[in-house]
Amino acid sequence: MPNELRNFLSLSYPDLEKLNREAKKDRRKRVAPEEIQEKRLKYLEGEDSIKAVTVLFSDLEGRLHMLDYDKKFLVSSYDNLTFDGSSIRGFTAQRESDLRLGIDWAAFYWPPADVFGAGKVLVFGEVIDKSGKPYAGDMRGMLKSFAQKQFDENGYTLNAANEIEGFLFQGRDAERLFHKHCRFDYVNQGGYYHSLPGDPLREFIDTAAEVQRAMGFENEKDHPEVAPSQFEINYSYGEVVAAADQIQLYKLICRQVAQQMGMTASFLPKPVVGVNGSGMHTNVSITKGGTSLFWDAEGNEKLSPMAWDFIDRILTYGNDLCLLLNPSVNAYRRLDPHFEAPNQIKASATDRGSMIRVPIGNEKSARVEVRSVAPDANPYLVLYSIFRTGLEGKKAEIENLRQAERYLPDNIYTALEDFRSSDWITELLDGDVKQRYADLKQGSADRCARLLGTFVKSPEIQFHHEVYNQYLWNDF
Repeated sequence: MPNELRNFLSLSYPDLEKLNREAKKDRRKRVAPEEIQEKRLKYLEGEDSIKAVTVLFSDLEGRLHMLDYDKKFLVSSYDNLTFDGSSIRGFTAQRESDLRLGIDWAAFYWPPADVFGAGKVLVFGEVIDKSGKPYAGDMRGMLKSFAQKQFDENGYTLNAANEIEGFLFQGRDAERLFHKHCRFDYVNQGGYYHSLPGDPLREFIDTAAEVQRAMGFENEKDHPEVAPSQFEINYSYGEVVAAADQIQLYKLICRQVAQQMGMTASFLPKPVVGVNGSGMHTNVSITKGGTSLFWDAEGNEKLSPMAWDFIDRILTYGNDLCLLLNPSVNAYRRLDPHFEAPNQIKASATDRGSMIRVPIGNEKSARVEVRSVAPDANPYLVLYSIFRTGLEGKKAEIENLRQAERYLPDNIYTALEDFRSSDWITELLDGDVKQRYADLKQGSADRCARLLGTFVKSPEIQFHHEVYNQYLWNDF
């Protein structure tokens, strides 16, 4: 069918940025959900050039799933969208498979037509169980509920910004096809901040950054990273649920742009040995009435006692949380002290080998940076566990807690043992979700060589939760 007959929604990048920034402003101002819902439904009903609404949600491991609903159907049935939860790894068993998707109308995006296809808009969904309550395995819902509780009871706004590193490799589906050649091929041999304007890595970064801007990301800076073909595209702080949503969109955008350019954007933590791995440094802060509760001009490193208590609680549970922050076999290659890896359970303003760093800040930017987070971690689970631990966890009676000689696990099996034995994780996730998550990670680990060795092995790529072929998993 000729494209001119379709007449589907296709807006310019400046128009998209304006719409997405306005939506983001409503979200930041906490406009009432019913008001946002009415506004979005009215828009969808009146915009004939929209053919479908893509509803996004994430499974327990953090893999992004997308369902396209016909626009007219969604407008009339948005309160009764069912799907088969048993087909999603880590969700319900087959005997209790029916789940529902609610629509978070505040998390609404207009995507560029040349990247996502014409005539579509995106919105994040909330997984709901049979009883009508938020589904315990949907970590986005858990994070949203916790953040709202903190606002309602204490007036706290939880904020986050993530620095997400990735690699750009030659060829489409480079991860899925890794077992054929047992290597990844760089597209660029440059280095930190260095890339010629017309080379493939720079063109990829420029294109992905343009898409992010169009989707309201409020970009700050972008650049090649330390390793060959490695990149990082930074954007501004946001309220915690919106920040986690943007992580999922960031990775989706990078993968889609790379695919269109005939390449692969990879968020494996350590896809190549001998060079720096990729992290997802997670910057967090808490504000109340627009004032940072982490800033204290007279405090140690300019941080308030509340911020240091927050840090101490995370350090206390460093080993317990490790599997949530580093969820794959491959992630433990990255926790190597020879490559600036944050494997020490301590806090420092200068030592980048510390799990937690205190960046230089001021009354607006004072924050805590959790560095030991892998880019393949579930962003909702990461932020939920960091904020709840920092606010509600206990502080260990360890002498010199912030500088003690303690280290994160160097393999997934030790991380699994720490995770399974942790009472705090049981309280954090509840026993059923904890067991499901541990079983998924155990299954991945058991399909890989027990010892990491000195080269990346095919199973740690093939059975990675962000890369897996669903048919492959169904064979087990």
